[in-house]
Amino acid sequence: MVQDFDLIINGGGMAGATLAWGLKHLLGRDSQFKIAIIEASVDDNGHAGFDARVIALSYGSRELLEQLGLWQDYQKIVTPITYISVTDRGHLGQACIDPKDYQLSALGYVVELAQSGQLLHRKLAQASGCQVTWFRPDAIEQLQQHQGHVSVNLKSGAALSAKLLVAADGGFSTVRRLLNIDAQQTDFNQSAIIANITTSQPHLGKAYERFTDQGPLALLPMSQGRSSLVWSMHTDQVAAIMALPESQFLIQLQQAFGYRLGIFERTGARVSYPLIMSVSEQITHHRTVFIGNAAQALHPIAGQGFNLGLRDVAQLISQLTEAVGNDGDIGQFNVLDNYRQSRDQDRHHSVLATSGLVSLFSNNLWPMVMGRNIGLQLSQCIDLIKRPVAHQMLGWRASAPMLPVSSVGNHS
Repeated sequence: MVQDFDLIINGGGMAGATLAWGLKHLLGRDSQFKIAIIEASVDDNGHAGFDARVIALSYGSRELLEQLGLWQDYQKIVTPITYISVTDRGHLGQACIDPKDYQLSALGYVVELAQSGQLLHRKLAQASGCQVTWFRPDAIEQLQQHQGHVSVNLKSGAALSAKLLVAADGGFSTVRRLLNIDAQQTDFNQSAIIANITTSQPHLGKAYERFTDQGPLALLPMSQGRSSLVWSMHTDQVAAIMALPESQFLIQLQQAFGYRLGIFERTGARVSYPLIMSVSEQITHHRTVFIGNAAQALHPIAGQGFNLGLRDVAQLISQLTEAVGNDGDIGQFNVLDNYRQSRDQDRHHSVLATSGLVSLFSNNLWPMVMGRNIGLQLSQCIDLIKRPVAHQMLGWRASAPMLPVSSVGNHS
């Protein structure tokens, strides 16, 4: 027996859960809209998108979360970024970004993925409105596109049908594979080591981006005085660094970062993963849309991956709520093509900017080293250079989506 829905979301991580919440919130408590979420993990503890990592929310993402009615809850679990320091190891070039220059109290916010997942799923379970049905642990085995709907068969044997399928299933998207859609992949020959670090000096909300001869090293402020480490390096060096005992690991980290936070005292569990940028050649297909990492998975050098994905989510929510409000078909070509066109510029710009930063700051050729250090120094003196970079980090994009001011129904 086929179960009918209005929307199927493949993937219940950050992008998929935020999309479901946004529709539930904006369509209102009287909505009959039905959403199915297919999720491979048994619970959030086993979800790759809700592990021990953190994400840096840009100020623009805060504004979107406010529009979605989520910020009041998020502000209880985030750590504000009060200052950003960018340096190049072994060279004089440096740049600093201060929120006071932009009349802000914070440049962004750090949130732990595990806490974010718990928040989103709790909100989805408590709110009235759209009916949200979870299929977990489960996965799509077959996918068929029809003129007026899309249908999927799951490993459990369940069969689902909907007007639209949203792929929010990560950089190795099952939906993309089943539809034979190619993705351009760039292997930077780098991997990232992730860990939570305790330092002898308080971070005071400061975030650090340190460019080394191996790749960028970032420390983001966290709760309880901790800092979140994202240490990128050549892939062939990762195994040796990961195998070091804690004391030796901290010594290596100290040499790479310096002493701006005093002595590195402790580290939590370390994990590593390869840094491969994956950009889907299509973000729409017949009655199918790709969002978040399924559309584009970026290098973490500028911390823009989730923020770009959230703008995907916000734009799609805007398109779908408008279609529902007009009693339209949410999966028809015009709805999806409007979404595609609205995301092209932001997506293209963010991918180019990220890959450009990786090439510039992971290169030891002296003309590149001189050029980037001159650029860092000039950015401190010339506002015309600094402001566009700051606006990118803040998530203030000319093409950023705006959600409907009022909902189609009543807010839940």
